[in-house]
Amino acid sequence: MSQPILTIQDVTMRFGGVTAIDRLSFSVQKGEIYGLIGPNGAGKTTIFNNITGNYIPTEGKILFDGAEITGTKPNKVVDIGIARTFQNIRLFKSMSVLDNVLIGYHNRMHYSYFEAIFRLPRYWSHEKRIKAQAMELLEEFGIADLADNEATALSYGNQRKVEIARAVATDPKLLLLDEPAAGMNPSETEDLSHIIHKIKKDFSLTILLIEHDMKFVNNMCDLVTVLDYGENIFVGEPADAIVDPKVITAYLGEFKHA
Repeated sequence: MSQPILTIQDVTMRFGGVTAIDRLSFSVQKGEIYGLIGPNGAGKTTIFNNITGNYIPTEGKILFDGAEITGTKPNKVVDIGIARTFQNIRLFKSMSVLDNVLIGYHNRMHYSYFEAIFRLPRYWSHEKRIKAQAMELLEEFGIADLADNEATALSYGNQRKVEIARAVATDPKLLLLDEPAAGMNPSETEDLSHIIHKIKKDFSLTILLIEHDMKFVNNMCDLVTVLDYGENIFVGEPADAIVDPKVITAYLGEFKHA
């Protein structure tokens, strides 16, 4: 097996006397869609924050493409090829769909501040190219016709698409999705599932996602890690997770309604 694109190695995260993550280890292979699941408060978003540099683990290491990135600042994490979305959608208010996505291209700007201030030819050439790429990306998500609309005025499902498109615009190798299907109806969830599979293929992405919708997880994920109170209680295929006694106990019956 090739070297994992992401390795979580004995990571522990403590907040005062509370242990949110306890010696967690798992690895994600390039090209996988990997699920991180578990009850509320299990530590899932905390590990995302560890990966993206928002939190520095109390103990343990995080490796990306074989290099340690533990404690790397969030902007540098984006530069090396990791992008994320959030459980609560974060879009820029009073900005259009297109402008929100264009922000994702900021780390790929190849003109100087001088060229930007004086609107020199290289600035205009680059801006034209980036805008065309952004529109192609919106086509990929099926929302190109909404490019000029205010992003926060869209339906919840379309706002989620804008947020994911902005993350993809940063040109990541690894995309972290924090509950992408939360708040969506079944039709929106199915549509999102198709889009995620499509962008994974078209942009050669590896995806790590947090999700509670087990039908969505079953349709999406190659493997899952299940957390409970910060501990890893299961690693394997989603279909096996939902019948595992430890997982069923951790969820207190939530899986019966998946």
